[in-house]
Amino acid sequence: MDSAPARELPALAALGRDELNKAVSGIAAVHSSVADTVFAGLRVAWGTRVRPAQVIHDAISTSVYSAITSTVDVAGDLAESLTVHNSGVPSETKRGATAIGILDGLIGDQLTAERSPLAPEIAVRVDGAVVPITPGDLATAFPRATGHLTVFLHGLMETEFAWERGGKPTYGARLADDLGSTEVMIRYNSGLHISDNGRRLAQLLDDLVLSWPVPVTDLTLIGHSMGGLVIRSACHQAVDPYWPKLVRQTVCLGTPHLGAPLARGVHWATAALRLRPTSRPFGTLLGRRSAGVRDLFHGAIAEDHWRDTDPDAFRQPAVDYPPLMQGARHLYVTATVTRRPDHPFGRIVGDGLVMTNSGGGRDRRRHLGFEIDDGLHVGGAHHFTLLNDDAVYEWMLPLLRPRRALPPGTD
Repeated sequence: MDSAPARELPALAALGRDELNKAVSGIAAVHSSVADTVFAGLRVAWGTRVRPAQVIHDAISTSVYSAITSTVDVAGDLAESLTVHNSGVPSETKRGATAIGILDGLIGDQLTAERSPLAPEIAVRVDGAVVPITPGDLATAFPRATGHLTVFLHGLMETEFAWERGGKPTYGARLADDLGSTEVMIRYNSGLHISDNGRRLAQLLDDLVLSWPVPVTDLTLIGHSMGGLVIRSACHQAVDPYWPKLVRQTVCLGTPHLGAPLARGVHWATAALRLRPTSRPFGTLLGRRSAGVRDLFHGAIAEDHWRDTDPDAFRQPAVDYPPLMQGARHLYVTATVTRRPDHPFGRIVGDGLVMTNSGGGRDRRRHLGFEIDDGLHVGGAHHFTLLNDDAVYEWMLPLLRPRRALPPGTD
Protein backbone atom coordinates (compact mmCIF):
# COMPACT_ATOMS: atom_id res chain seq x y z
CA MET A 1 0.00 0.00 0.00
CA ASP A 2 1.49 3.35 -1.14
CA SER A 3 -1.21 5.70 0.14
CA ALA A 4 -0.41 8.89 2.01
CA PRO A 5 -1.36 7.42 5.43
CA ALA A 6 0.80 4.36 4.76
CA ARG A 7 3.79 6.65 4.19
CA GLU A 8 3.20 9.59 6.53
CA LEU A 9 2.17 7.79 9.72
CA PRO A 10 5.10 5.35 9.90
CA ALA A 11 7.42 8.24 9.00
CA LEU A 12 6.07 10.24 11.94
CA ALA A 13 6.57 7.29 14.27
CA ALA A 14 10.08 6.68 12.97
CA LEU A 15 10.96 10.36 13.28
CA GLY A 16 9.69 10.44 16.84
CA ARG A 17 11.85 7.43 17.68
CA ASP A 18 14.92 8.96 16.04
CA GLU A 19 14.49 12.31 17.76
CA LEU A 20 13.97 10.65 21.15
CA ASN A 21 17.13 8.65 20.63
CA LYS A 22 19.03 11.82 19.76
CA ALA A 23 17.62 13.51 22.84
CA VAL A 24 18.67 10.58 25.03
CA SER A 25 22.13 10.65 23.47
CA GLY A 26 22.37 14.37 24.15
CA ILE A 27 21.34 13.93 27.78
CA ALA A 28 23.83 11.10 28.14
CA ALA A 29 26.58 13.31 26.71
CA VAL A 30 25.77 16.09 29.17
CA HIS A 31 25.66 13.58 32.05
CA SER A 32 29.02 12.14 31.01
CA SER A 33 30.63 15.56 30.66
CA VAL A 34 29.38 16.74 34.04
CA ALA A 35 30.42 13.47 35.69
CA ASP A 36 33.92 13.73 34.20
CA THR A 37 34.24 17.23 35.62
CA VAL A 38 33.10 16.09 39.07
CA PHE A 39 35.39 13.06 39.16
CA ALA A 40 38.31 15.18 37.93
CA GLY A 41 37.80 17.43 40.94
CA LEU A 42 37.59 14.44 43.27
CA ARG A 43 40.85 13.01 41.90
CA VAL A 44 42.62 16.21 42.87
CA ALA A 45 41.61 15.61 46.48
CA TRP A 46 41.57 11.79 46.69
CA GLY A 47 43.87 10.63 43.93
CA THR A 48 43.48 7.22 42.26
CA ARG A 49 41.12 5.96 44.98
CA VAL A 50 38.32 7.69 43.04
CA ARG A 51 38.91 5.59 39.93
CA PRO A 52 36.89 2.47 40.94
CA ALA A 53 33.88 4.61 41.80
CA GLN A 54 34.06 6.33 38.43
CA VAL A 55 34.28 3.00 36.59
CA ILE A 56 31.18 1.72 38.40
CA HIS A 57 29.32 5.00 37.77
CA ASP A 58 30.16 4.97 34.07
CA ALA A 59 29.11 1.34 33.67
CA ILE A 60 25.76 1.95 35.37
CA SER A 61 24.98 5.16 33.45
CA THR A 62 25.93 3.56 30.13
CA SER A 63 23.65 0.61 30.86
CA VAL A 64 20.76 2.88 31.84
CA TYR A 65 20.98 5.04 28.72
CA SER A 66 21.39 1.95 26.51
CA ALA A 67 18.28 0.44 28.07
CA ILE A 68 16.33 3.66 27.47
CA THR A 69 17.45 3.73 23.84
CA SER A 70 16.45 0.09 23.35
CA THR A 71 13.02 0.77 24.86
CA VAL A 72 12.52 3.75 22.55
CA ASP A 73 13.47 1.59 19.55
CA VAL A 74 10.98 -1.12 20.48
CA ALA A 75 8.23 1.45 21.07
CA GLY A 76 9.03 3.08 17.74
CA ASP A 77 8.82 -0.22 15.88
CA LEU A 78 5.47 -0.96 17.51
CA ALA A 79 4.14 2.51 16.70
CA GLU A 80 5.19 2.16 13.06
CA SER A 81 3.36 -1.15 12.72
CA LEU A 82 0.21 0.19 14.39
CA THR A 83 0.02 3.44 12.42
CA VAL A 84 -0.17 1.55 9.13
CA HIS A 85 -3.73 0.59 10.11
CA ASN A 86 -4.77 4.22 10.69
CA SER A 87 -6.65 5.60 7.69
CA GLY A 88 -6.12 9.32 8.36
CA VAL A 89 -3.75 11.54 6.40
CA PRO A 90 -1.97 13.75 8.95
CA SER A 91 -0.81 16.36 6.44
CA GLU A 92 -4.38 16.96 5.26
CA THR A 93 -5.77 17.72 8.72
CA LYS A 94 -5.28 20.99 10.56
CA ARG A 95 -3.71 19.37 13.62
CA GLY A 96 -1.50 17.00 11.64
CA ALA A 97 -0.41 19.68 9.19
CA THR A 98 0.45 22.02 12.06
CA ALA A 99 2.65 19.38 13.71
CA ILE A 100 4.38 18.50 10.44
CA GLY A 101 4.80 22.20 9.64
CA ILE A 102 6.69 22.71 12.90
CA LEU A 103 8.90 19.70 12.15
CA ASP A 104 9.61 21.00 8.66
CA GLY A 105 10.59 24.39 10.02
CA LEU A 106 13.02 22.79 12.44
CA ILE A 107 14.58 20.06 10.28
CA GLY A 108 12.82 20.22 6.93
CA ASP A 109 16.05 20.33 4.96
CA GLN A 110 17.17 17.11 6.65
CA LEU A 111 13.82 15.47 5.92
CA THR A 112 14.08 16.48 2.26
CA ALA A 113 17.59 15.03 2.03
CA GLU A 114 16.23 11.78 3.50
CA ARG A 115 13.31 11.80 1.01
CA SER A 116 10.89 11.68 3.92
CA PRO A 117 7.16 11.83 3.11
CA LEU A 118 6.99 14.44 5.88
CA ALA A 119 8.88 16.94 3.69
CA PRO A 120 6.22 18.48 1.43
CA GLU A 121 6.81 19.74 -2.07
CA ILE A 122 5.58 23.28 -2.63
CA ALA A 123 1.97 23.00 -3.75
CA VAL A 124 -1.43 24.60 -3.94
CA ARG A 125 -3.67 23.23 -1.20
CA VAL A 126 -7.43 23.22 -0.75
CA ASP A 127 -8.80 21.89 2.55
CA GLY A 128 -5.32 20.51 3.27
CA ALA A 129 -5.11 18.40 0.11
CA VAL A 130 -2.68 18.98 -2.75
CA VAL A 131 -4.21 20.34 -5.96
CA PRO A 132 -2.19 19.20 -9.01
CA ILE A 133 -1.39 22.07 -11.37
CA THR A 134 -3.37 20.85 -14.36
CA PRO A 135 -6.30 22.61 -16.07
CA GLY A 136 -8.75 19.88 -15.06
CA ASP A 137 -7.68 19.64 -11.41
CA LEU A 138 -7.62 23.42 -10.99
CA ALA A 139 -11.07 23.76 -12.56
CA THR A 140 -12.43 21.17 -10.14
CA ALA A 141 -10.76 22.71 -7.08
CA PHE A 142 -11.68 26.29 -8.04
CA PRO A 143 -15.13 26.13 -9.68
CA ARG A 144 -15.57 29.90 -9.28
CA ALA A 145 -12.11 30.86 -10.51
CA THR A 146 -11.60 34.49 -11.48
CA GLY A 147 -8.75 36.28 -13.21
CA HIS A 148 -7.51 38.01 -10.04
CA LEU A 149 -5.51 35.57 -7.86
CA THR A 150 -4.55 36.35 -4.28
CA VAL A 151 -1.72 33.93 -3.50
CA PHE A 152 -0.88 33.32 0.17
CA LEU A 153 2.48 32.13 1.57
CA HIS A 154 2.68 31.16 5.26
CA GLY A 155 5.70 31.66 7.52
CA LEU A 156 8.30 29.51 9.26
CA MET A 157 6.87 26.38 10.94
CA GLU A 158 3.40 27.26 9.63
CA THR A 159 1.03 25.91 6.98
CA GLU A 160 -1.84 27.47 5.06
CA PHE A 161 -4.08 26.69 8.05
CA ALA A 162 -2.33 29.50 9.95
CA TRP A 163 -4.35 32.08 8.00
CA GLU A 164 -7.48 30.82 9.79
CA ARG A 165 -6.23 32.24 13.09
CA GLY A 166 -9.04 33.08 15.49
CA GLY A 167 -11.58 31.05 13.54
CA LYS A 168 -12.46 34.08 11.41
CA PRO A 169 -12.77 34.13 7.61
CA THR A 170 -9.33 34.38 6.04
CA TYR A 171 -8.08 37.44 4.20
CA GLY A 172 -8.46 35.51 0.97
CA ALA A 173 -12.08 34.60 1.65
CA ARG A 174 -12.92 38.20 2.52
CA LEU A 175 -11.14 39.51 -0.57
CA ALA A 176 -13.11 37.04 -2.68
CA ASP A 177 -16.34 38.57 -1.36
CA ASP A 178 -15.19 42.19 -1.62
CA LEU A 179 -13.05 42.13 -4.78
CA GLY A 180 -14.17 39.03 -6.64
CA SER A 181 -10.65 37.61 -6.40
CA THR A 182 -9.74 33.94 -5.91
CA GLU A 183 -7.85 32.76 -2.83
CA VAL A 184 -4.92 30.43 -3.61
CA MET A 185 -3.18 28.90 -0.60
CA ILE A 186 0.38 27.59 -0.92
CA ARG A 187 2.16 25.20 1.44
CA TYR A 188 5.93 24.79 1.32
CA ASN A 189 8.73 23.25 3.38
CA SER A 190 9.91 26.17 5.51
CA GLY A 191 13.07 24.32 6.58
CA LEU A 192 14.61 24.64 3.12
CA HIS A 193 16.69 27.62 2.06
CA ILE A 194 14.48 30.60 1.26
CA SER A 195 16.14 30.82 -2.16
CA ASP A 196 15.18 27.19 -2.87
CA ASN A 197 11.57 27.88 -1.96
CA GLY A 198 11.65 31.09 -3.99
CA ARG A 199 12.82 29.23 -7.07
CA ARG A 200 10.11 26.60 -6.60
CA LEU A 201 7.45 29.26 -6.08
CA ALA A 202 8.50 31.00 -9.30
CA GLN A 203 8.09 27.72 -11.19
CA LEU A 204 4.75 27.01 -9.51
CA LEU A 205 3.45 30.44 -10.52
CA ASP A 206 4.60 29.78 -14.09
CA ASP A 207 2.57 26.59 -14.18
CA LEU A 208 -0.39 28.02 -12.25
CA VAL A 209 -0.90 30.99 -14.56
CA LEU A 210 -0.66 28.82 -17.68
CA SER A 211 -3.09 26.18 -16.35
CA TRP A 212 -5.60 28.44 -14.57
CA PRO A 213 -9.21 27.84 -15.72
CA VAL A 214 -9.66 31.47 -16.88
CA PRO A 215 -7.15 34.04 -18.16
CA VAL A 216 -5.19 35.57 -15.28
CA THR A 217 -5.28 39.37 -15.23
CA ASP A 218 -3.93 40.20 -11.76
CA LEU A 219 -1.66 38.54 -9.21
CA THR A 220 -1.47 39.67 -5.59
CA LEU A 221 1.20 37.88 -3.54
CA ILE A 222 0.71 37.96 0.24
CA GLY A 223 3.20 36.49 2.70
CA HIS A 224 3.43 36.23 6.46
CA SER A 225 6.89 36.38 8.03
CA MET A 226 9.21 34.07 6.03
CA GLY A 227 6.50 33.88 3.37
CA GLY A 228 7.26 37.48 2.43
CA LEU A 229 10.92 36.56 1.91
CA VAL A 230 9.93 33.61 -0.28
CA ILE A 231 7.83 35.97 -2.40
CA ARG A 232 10.73 38.41 -2.79
CA SER A 233 13.01 35.51 -3.69
CA ALA A 234 10.58 34.23 -6.33
CA CYS A 235 10.28 37.68 -7.88
CA HIS A 236 14.08 37.98 -7.92
CA GLN A 237 14.56 34.56 -9.54
CA ALA A 238 11.68 34.65 -12.01
CA VAL A 239 12.84 33.55 -15.45
CA ASP A 240 9.51 33.47 -17.27
CA PRO A 241 8.65 37.02 -18.38
CA TYR A 242 4.89 36.53 -18.15
CA TRP A 243 3.70 36.03 -14.57
CA PRO A 244 5.82 38.83 -13.03
CA LYS A 245 4.04 41.29 -15.35
CA LEU A 246 0.75 40.22 -13.76
CA VAL A 247 1.87 41.02 -10.20
CA ARG A 248 0.08 44.17 -9.09
CA GLN A 249 0.99 44.07 -5.40
CA THR A 250 3.06 42.15 -2.92
CA VAL A 251 2.10 42.31 0.75
CA CYS A 252 4.58 41.36 3.47
CA LEU A 253 3.12 40.87 6.95
CA GLY A 254 5.70 40.87 9.76
CA THR A 255 8.48 39.87 7.36
CA PRO A 256 12.10 40.07 8.65
CA HIS A 257 13.58 41.66 5.53
CA LEU A 258 16.78 42.58 7.39
CA GLY A 259 16.85 39.44 9.54
CA ALA A 260 15.34 38.37 12.85
CA PRO A 261 17.00 38.88 16.26
CA LEU A 262 15.85 35.46 17.49
CA ALA A 263 17.67 33.74 14.62
CA ARG A 264 20.82 35.72 15.39
CA GLY A 265 20.49 34.97 19.10
CA VAL A 266 20.19 31.22 18.47
CA HIS A 267 23.21 31.37 16.15
CA TRP A 268 25.39 33.10 18.73
CA ALA A 269 24.10 30.90 21.56
CA THR A 270 24.99 27.81 19.54
CA ALA A 271 28.54 29.03 19.04
CA ALA A 272 28.90 29.88 22.73
CA LEU A 273 27.48 26.56 23.95
CA ARG A 274 29.93 24.64 21.80
CA LEU A 275 32.89 26.20 23.60
CA ARG A 276 32.51 24.12 26.79
CA PRO A 277 32.27 20.33 27.06
CA THR A 278 29.36 20.46 29.51
CA SER A 279 27.22 22.60 27.20
CA ARG A 280 28.48 21.30 23.85
CA PRO A 281 25.61 18.76 23.45
CA PHE A 282 23.12 21.62 23.73
CA GLY A 283 25.10 23.55 21.13
CA THR A 284 25.00 20.51 18.88
CA LEU A 285 21.22 20.28 19.32
CA LEU A 286 20.75 23.95 18.39
CA GLY A 287 23.20 23.48 15.53
CA ARG A 288 20.73 21.12 13.85
CA ARG A 289 18.43 24.04 13.04
CA SER A 290 17.29 24.09 9.45
CA ALA A 291 18.63 26.07 6.51
CA GLY A 292 15.44 28.12 6.57
CA VAL A 293 16.04 29.17 10.17
CA ARG A 294 19.67 30.02 9.39
CA ASP A 295 18.57 32.23 6.47
CA LEU A 296 16.68 34.42 8.93
CA PHE A 297 19.99 35.62 10.41
CA HIS A 298 20.13 38.23 7.61
CA GLY A 299 16.88 37.59 5.73
CA ALA A 300 18.81 35.85 2.96
CA ILE A 301 16.71 35.37 -0.17
CA ALA A 302 19.34 34.57 -2.83
CA GLU A 303 21.60 31.55 -3.19
CA ASP A 304 24.75 33.68 -3.18
CA HIS A 305 23.75 34.91 0.29
CA TRP A 306 24.63 31.50 1.78
CA ARG A 307 26.64 29.58 -0.82
CA ASP A 308 30.33 29.07 0.09
CA THR A 309 29.84 30.42 3.62
CA ASP A 310 30.38 28.59 6.91
CA PRO A 311 26.90 28.40 8.47
CA ASP A 312 28.39 27.83 11.94
CA ALA A 313 30.91 30.70 11.88
CA PHE A 314 30.29 33.14 14.73
CA ARG A 315 30.53 36.11 12.36
CA GLN A 316 28.32 35.88 9.31
CA PRO A 317 29.15 37.96 6.23
CA ALA A 318 26.81 40.77 5.26
CA VAL A 319 24.54 40.18 2.27
CA ASP A 320 23.76 42.36 -0.72
CA TYR A 321 19.97 42.52 -0.97
CA PRO A 322 18.51 42.50 -4.50
CA PRO A 323 16.10 45.33 -5.35
CA LEU A 324 12.35 44.94 -5.15
CA MET A 325 10.68 43.78 -8.35
CA GLN A 326 9.74 46.64 -10.64
CA GLY A 327 6.21 47.14 -11.89
CA ALA A 328 4.41 46.18 -8.66
CA ARG A 329 3.47 48.03 -5.50
CA HIS A 330 5.14 46.57 -2.43
CA LEU A 331 3.05 46.86 0.74
CA TYR A 332 4.15 45.88 4.23
CA VAL A 333 2.80 45.67 7.77
CA THR A 334 4.75 45.81 11.02
CA ALA A 335 3.63 45.47 14.62
CA THR A 336 4.79 46.12 18.16
CA VAL A 337 3.57 44.52 21.35
CA THR A 338 3.23 48.06 22.74
CA ARG A 339 0.54 50.39 21.44
CA ARG A 340 3.08 53.10 20.64
CA PRO A 341 5.80 52.01 18.21
CA ASP A 342 8.25 54.45 19.80
CA HIS A 343 7.79 52.97 23.28
CA PRO A 344 11.22 51.81 24.53
CA PHE A 345 10.01 48.26 25.10
CA GLY A 346 8.32 48.13 21.70
CA ARG A 347 11.48 49.37 20.01
CA ILE A 348 13.46 46.54 21.62
CA VAL A 349 10.94 43.70 21.24
CA GLY A 350 9.05 44.64 18.06
CA ASP A 351 6.21 42.19 17.46
CA GLY A 352 7.97 39.58 19.59
CA LEU A 353 9.89 38.05 16.67
CA VAL A 354 10.50 40.80 14.12
CA MET A 355 11.74 44.34 14.72
CA THR A 356 9.91 47.26 13.11
CA ASN A 357 12.88 48.41 11.02
CA SER A 358 13.39 44.89 9.67
CA GLY A 359 9.69 44.59 8.83
CA GLY A 360 9.95 47.83 6.84
CA GLY A 361 13.24 46.89 5.19
CA ARG A 362 14.92 50.06 6.38
CA ASP A 363 17.52 51.02 8.96
CA ARG A 364 20.34 53.56 9.18
CA ARG A 365 22.48 51.70 6.64
CA ARG A 366 20.01 49.90 4.41
CA HIS A 367 16.85 50.72 2.48
CA LEU A 368 15.39 47.94 0.36
CA GLY A 369 12.94 50.20 -1.43
CA PHE A 370 9.72 49.95 0.59
CA GLU A 371 8.00 53.34 0.72
CA ILE A 372 6.80 54.69 4.06
CA ASP A 373 3.37 55.46 2.59
CA ASP A 374 3.00 51.81 1.55
CA GLY A 375 3.27 50.53 5.12
CA LEU A 376 0.98 50.03 8.09
CA HIS A 377 1.98 49.75 11.72
CA VAL A 378 -0.28 47.89 14.15
CA GLY A 379 0.27 48.71 17.81
CA GLY A 380 -0.59 46.42 20.70
CA ALA A 381 -0.22 43.33 18.50
CA HIS A 382 2.17 40.43 18.12
CA HIS A 383 3.70 38.57 15.21
CA PHE A 384 0.82 36.15 14.70
CA THR A 385 -1.88 38.81 15.01
CA LEU A 386 -0.99 39.83 11.46
CA LEU A 387 -2.23 36.50 10.08
CA ASN A 388 -5.86 37.55 10.50
CA ASP A 389 -6.59 41.04 11.77
CA ASP A 390 -9.43 43.43 10.97
CA ALA A 391 -7.21 46.52 11.00
CA VAL A 392 -4.81 44.92 8.53
CA TYR A 393 -7.66 43.87 6.25
CA GLU A 394 -9.39 47.25 6.29
CA TRP A 395 -6.09 48.93 5.36
CA MET A 396 -5.25 46.36 2.70
CA LEU A 397 -8.63 46.15 0.92
CA PRO A 398 -8.66 49.48 -0.94
CA LEU A 399 -4.99 49.10 -1.86
CA LEU A 400 -5.63 45.75 -3.54
CA ARG A 401 -8.67 46.89 -5.49
CA PRO A 402 -7.91 46.92 -9.23
CA ARG A 403 -7.63 50.54 -10.36
CA ARG A 404 -10.05 50.01 -13.21
CA ALA A 405 -12.70 49.06 -10.64
CA LEU A 406 -12.43 52.39 -8.80
CA PRO A 407 -15.29 54.86 -9.24
CA PRO A 408 -14.66 57.58 -11.86
CA GLY A 409 -12.61 60.48 -10.52
CA THR A 410 -11.09 58.39 -7.69
CA ASP A 411 -7.32 58.67 -7.50
